[in-house]
Amino acid sequence: MLVGLLASVLMFGFARTFGEPQVERAIAFEAALDEAKARADAARGIHDIEEPELVSRPMQASYGLLTGVVVYGAAFGGLFALVFAFANGRLGGLGPRGVSALLGLAGFVAFSLVPGLKYPANPPSIGHPDTIGFRTELYFIMMALSIAAMVGAVLVQRHLAPRHGAWNAGLAGAGFFGACACGVAALLPAVTEVPASFPADLLWKFRVDAYAMQAILWGVLGLGFGAWTERAARSRHHALWATRH
Repeated sequence: MLVGLLASVLMFGFARTFGEPQVERAIAFEAALDEAKARADAARGIHDIEEPELVSRPMQASYGLLTGVVVYGAAFGGLFALVFAFANGRLGGLGPRGVSALLGLAGFVAFSLVPGLKYPANPPSIGHPDTIGFRTELYFIMMALSIAAMVGAVLVQRHLAPRHGAWNAGLAGAGFFGACACGVAALLPAVTEVPASFPADLLWKFRVDAYAMQAILWGVLGLGFGAWTERAARSRHHALWATRH
């Protein structure tokens, strides 16, 4: 969880520097659309009551963002540690660093890359409020099936490795995961709610930044946790050796 907190700090810094400007542009786009709609409604004699802002924008971009990424990073750090404890020693001759790095890569692909390719992250001004629950359900269904496919790929690799070698078994596992991910993505319904007038460059930058934040999280977990664990194991080994000699 401490490594997850470290990843959270880096994610927060990245989001404040690169992500928030894209969010501000998206909010400005949404405000322009709302203003145009309000003028059209006023011309027809319709006046909407403006709802008060529950959380200010500066609060969202600072303490709100920091709280969100800290909880997110710490939670995934704890889950990562549990999976590492199960996988360590069961992946051939890989040491703690190798196991951790492999889990970080697998986590990024299963949790972020594949679900995001089907249902990519969108700025605040994209999507109808009435469909947010449906879109969230689809994303988590895609994520759960992607994780299940990753587990299946590991089982395929372990089953084939004794007869066909680690390399060929790894290719078979990767092929199994790719086939499952493509099949699930083809079966699940698509969600297309991006307005035609929305700036394409803004949408692209926002999605790239969203992927980059996930890459920071899984990269720090995969590399940092492995290094920390290996160093702790080496320290315990030296302490044990010293007590015996």
